[in-house]
Amino acid sequence: MRPLSVFGTSSDAGKSTIALALCKILADSGYSVAPFKAQNMSNNACVCDDGGEIGVAQYTQAVMLGLSTSYHFNPILLKPQKDSESQVVIKGKAAVTQDAREYFKNIESLKPVVNEAFDYLRERYDIVVCEGAGSPVELNLMEKDLSNVYTAREFGAKIILVADIERGGIFASVYGTYALLPEDLRESVIGVIVNKFRGDMSLFDEGRRIIEERFGIPVLGVVPHIDFSVGYEDALSLSSYAKQGGGVKIAIIKYPHIANFTDFEPLIIDSGLSVEFVDKAQDLNGFDAVILPGTKATISDLRWLKASGLYKRITEYQGYKVGICGGYQMMFERVCDPHGVESEEGSVEAGLGYIDDEIVFGCAKTLGRGVYEYDGKELPGYEIHCGQSAKYPLFFESEKLFGTHLHGIFDNDAWRTAFIRRFDPSYEGYEYARQRQKQIDALAHGVKQSVDIPKIIEALSC
Repeated sequence: MRPLSVFGTSSDAGKSTIALALCKILADSGYSVAPFKAQNMSNNACVCDDGGEIGVAQYTQAVMLGLSTSYHFNPILLKPQKDSESQVVIKGKAAVTQDAREYFKNIESLKPVVNEAFDYLRERYDIVVCEGAGSPVELNLMEKDLSNVYTAREFGAKIILVADIERGGIFASVYGTYALLPEDLRESVIGVIVNKFRGDMSLFDEGRRIIEERFGIPVLGVVPHIDFSVGYEDALSLSSYAKQGGGVKIAIIKYPHIANFTDFEPLIIDSGLSVEFVDKAQDLNGFDAVILPGTKATISDLRWLKASGLYKRITEYQGYKVGICGGYQMMFERVCDPHGVESEEGSVEAGLGYIDDEIVFGCAKTLGRGVYEYDGKELPGYEIHCGQSAKYPLFFESEKLFGTHLHGIFDNDAWRTAFIRRFDPSYEGYEYARQRQKQIDALAHGVKQSVDIPKIIEALSC
């Protein structure tokens, strides 16, 4: 079977969700399937079974397929941290920090890494579903783009375009993307999936005809807008990620370098909660809890909190405060980066001062996945951090304050239920894993009902 590349006509067009749905549909059709993204740029990452870290989208896809997770699904991960610089993670391990110019200068040296990972998957699975990145036709970067043109051309993939109709400009985005693709790749395009349609589908009948007859591009299907809160990795999605209507109100601070906000999917899915991402100074005392999430630039985002006025609002807040990873680090007396790991060399910034120790950044990153013991309970989760505390390496708790370096803590039903009962003693809780699976099943069902899957399978068989 041929590999399948899923290209978006823009960022946040829904590539990850469509790729996830196609992985499940193809697996349910009897094929062994592996997800793949040659190079991802995201601060939402998970620790794999092999001890490395990859982007959350490929991790979610692999877990959904029941696969042992590995760096092979995402061999290169860029994690933006300093201005114009990213930490480059290669084969699951942090390798170097580079700006874009340095990264692209060395792009040829990364192609063997991509090839090795892809070949590993191709030998073991019937179909490799390759997710693209952003738009495949950024002309100034096309020859340096490992996830789109390089992947499709190097591995002989068939291509599906995904277009977001909610954005407007659907015809320009579809035609422009197709027309600007290299000629050899245009011949590999199976068709386009029109994504996130709201309302009466028949209203797009004329749109389908225009795309097929005037542009010569088959429309594989029009997918309705499907509420889906699993595996987001793009901060552009956060506006649709928040949820209102529940009785317990939780604020999550949205700083510029927010990372691993997928930690809060179990809260967002929960119908009993209202979740709001806050990025401007406001009175926080109407919330039952305020969460400081992870960040890829702890000192920079701590300084942003102070400049924005949110730092003052957090100190004035009288309710329950939670810190996860970078947010946990902000709760200490000082954050120190002597080697310039995430900020300028020698940077020191005063923290919120809730915890009587300091955070010191070391050059070695802590990566771990397992079952951790806290307060007599076993908590599955994972760690990704360079900042360390000598006195409180993993957990700290006092009245109305909890902090941890552990990601995925809200995935634990018993712990999450006990946490919410602090604010609503009648709260009953729910099974997150089961609800997440229901969302994935509903997504796959909606895509299968809307898209010509037999045509895709036929094209991959050629």
